Amino acid sequence: MAGRIRRRAQPARAGAAAVFNQNNPWWVVMPDITRYLQRISFLLRQGRPVNDVAIYVPTDDAWASFSPGKVSIDQAMNGLFGPDLIRSILEAGYNFDFIDDTTIQQVGKVEQGSLSANTSRYRIIILPGVERIPVATLRKLEDFARNGGTLIATRRRPSLAPGLEGREEQGRQIHTIVQALFEGSSAPAHFVDDERQQLATLLAKSLAPDVASSSPAPDIGFVHRSTPFAEIYFVANTDNQRVQTQAAFRVTEMEPEWWDPFTARVYRAGSVSHSKDSTSVALDLEPYESRVLVITHRPRPGSASAGIQASPPEPLDLSGGWNVSFGEAAASLPMDHLQAWTDNAETHFFSRQATYEKTVSIPAGALQKQFETRLDFGSGTAVERTEQRGNGIRAWYEGPVREAAVVFVNGQRAGSVWHPPYTLDVTPFLHPGENTFRIVVANLAINQIAGRALPDYRLLNLRYGERFTLEDMKDIQPLPSGLLGTIRLITEHAQKPMSLP
Repeated sequence: MAGRIRRRAQPARAGAAAVFNQNNPWWVVMPDITRYLQRISFLLRQGRPVNDVAIYVPTDDAWASFSPGKVSIDQAMNGLFGPDLIRSILEAGYNFDFIDDTTIQQVGKVEQGSLSANTSRYRIIILPGVERIPVATLRKLEDFARNGGTLIATRRRPSLAPGLEGREEQGRQIHTIVQALFEGSSAPAHFVDDERQQLATLLAKSLAPDVASSSPAPDIGFVHRSTPFAEIYFVANTDNQRVQTQAAFRVTEMEPEWWDPFTARVYRAGSVSHSKDSTSVALDLEPYESRVLVITHRPRPGSASAGIQASPPEPLDLSGGWNVSFGEAAASLPMDHLQAWTDNAETHFFSRQATYEKTVSIPAGALQKQFETRLDFGSGTAVERTEQRGNGIRAWYEGPVREAAVVFVNGQRAGSVWHPPYTLDVTPFLHPGENTFRIVVANLAINQIAGRALPDYRLLNLRYGERFTLEDMKDIQPLPSGLLGTIRLITEHAQKPMSLP
């Protein structure tokens, strides 16, 4: 069970689902979403996982806490793990797995300062406030600690054997082992009573963080896979604010590259520095943005002499003068300035696709070989976090594209925009002179639902019982839709993709 990428996540159950078909407005960008998922899924299946920390799952303590009506292992774990354990591990720069008695006893092998379980190797094992533990598990963990592994108990030390059979004898064995592990100047294991204040410091003394930020970045999460040819890091900003920091990855004598899972292009990383213990790379992540850093043995290409470079032209503002049609057969309406569909009474409850069209004149000087031109839709807006009630989850961020768009330049599909940063490279599709832009924007189905009376489920509930609860449907309102930001054509010096062998 791998540690969650979400920094603020707790060990409670979580799930996500979506339905994508021709009746869902997001269907228009589904090909791009699936390509992204394919690339990420492929990369994160390579090699083996690198999670330094294993959190012991105190199943016996959970069973002991059961009472009538409260017999869920998952729910019991919320209280057993506590509010600070997972957050402290992640913010200290480590990722983790959960590990249980069966894995430790039947699969776990102590070797070279680690506990190996199949393809995973754990250098640190944490007992989170554990009271009950089988003797066989504790003996394997004792072997782990005495052979160079880091064993940490938090909040309290184990003191009881689970169950009733042989409880007193096993309890005495546990007391003896725990005393040898945690007491005395030569004790091989460690105890911390305050996870929030002490755990991160102890982890850093035991093992250098896998990813360490030069400035606090608690909302940066990562997943690390190791292969014979590369170290793969999936890095995500789980916050609604942009994050800029320098991150040190625990990899040496290798060169970092950005692999773009949206475009399949590979770029060498900038602002790179090396030390004897790590490789540092500049991180610049938009709200909720994810990226893939691949650190390889491939030699870093030398920098070509740039010579005297021409300055790129000023950005071209395209925010006005669009013709917009709503639906396939609708007439085109002028939109002098971008605004939400919900501002217009005729499109207040519109949920489908709207097409924005505009012709733009581009001078030849803006299309020189050393330049690249991006269609930039502007930045989104962070939303103040509030307590969520009822069902549903949300991102605390409103983008300038509501909700997804496909861009056509001179009749060719240039790509789609559905995630931060809301920008698209359109360089290959431009030519000097007049260029036509067509942007197909899809919003959410909720606007159309808001314009209708909600179904009455009372008879169904009377016959079959209340089998489901609608998600926040009581006071449903249309959401702002369309292109809401400032659209610009931005020309910059091109970042040349690397040629892969």
